[in-house]
Amino acid sequence: MDCLFCKIIDGKIPSKKIYEDDQVFAFHDINPQAPVHFLVIPKKHIATLDDVTEEDRAVVGHMLYTAQKLAKELGCEAGYRTVFNCNEQGGQTVYHIHLHVLGKRQMTWPPG
Repeated sequence: MDCLFCKIIDGKIPSKKIYEDDQVFAFHDINPQAPVHFLVIPKKHIATLDDVTEEDRAVVGHMLYTAQKLAKELGCEAGYRTVFNCNEQGGQTVYHIHLHVLGKRQMTWPPG
C-alpha cells in the first residue's frame, strides 16, 4: 500500500510522534495552522469517514478520546478544535482518516 500515514505508522517516514498505542498514532502536523496542531490516526487503514464500518466505531471513539487527552496535555485547556475532512470537497488530501486537533489560539469560523 502506498499510504503516507501507513508509512508514518510503520516508521518508514519520520514524524514528530506525540503518542502511540495499539489502536492509534498521534503526531504533530507538518504544516501547523495553530500553535498546537496534531493529527490522530488509526493504525488500521481506513481511507475516508465514508469507509468507517460498525466494526470501526471503537477505534474512531478512541481517536476522539486520545485527541482530548493529548490536547489537555499540550496546554489546550481553554479550548481546541477537532476536524475530520472527508473526500476531495471536504478538504481531505491524505486518504487515511485523520483527526486534526488545533489549539492555543482563538479559533474562528470559517477557519483562517
